[in-house]
Amino acid sequence: QAQLAESGGGLVQAGDPLRLSCAGSGFSITNYAMGWFRQAPGKEREFVAAISFSGTNTAYPDSLKGRFFISRDNAKNTVYLQMDNLKPEDTAVYYCAARASPSISGLYTDRRYYDYWGQGTQVTVSS
Repeated sequence: QAQLAESGGGLVQAGDPLRLSCAGSGFSITNYAMGWFRQAPGKEREFVAAISFSGTNTAYPDSLKGRFFISRDNAKNTVYLQMDNLKPEDTAVYYCAARASPSISGLYTDRRYYDYWGQGTQVTVSS
């Protein structure tokens, strides 16, 4: 059974960095495009970052460019989200997702295209 498990969330102060991990089990993420999304209370789940299965292409919303960085280690079956200079508005539950991709450069920013989801990890940024 394919599963994704996020880890690394917690309570940090504004300006701190944090790195989230997403480990796949029951399947290999090698041929999957991966993404991170987040959902704050009372808001819709929003796109945070995406990476192609080759790892050569990445995408971010303009509001997060330069602070958030996605990477992957296929040998470890793990995807990471490095978050720098965190702000209180980054407080949310962060989810990783996987989509079987026919293209080594494919990226998916729409949550509807993803096949598998993790349970999420809470990130809280205090001011």
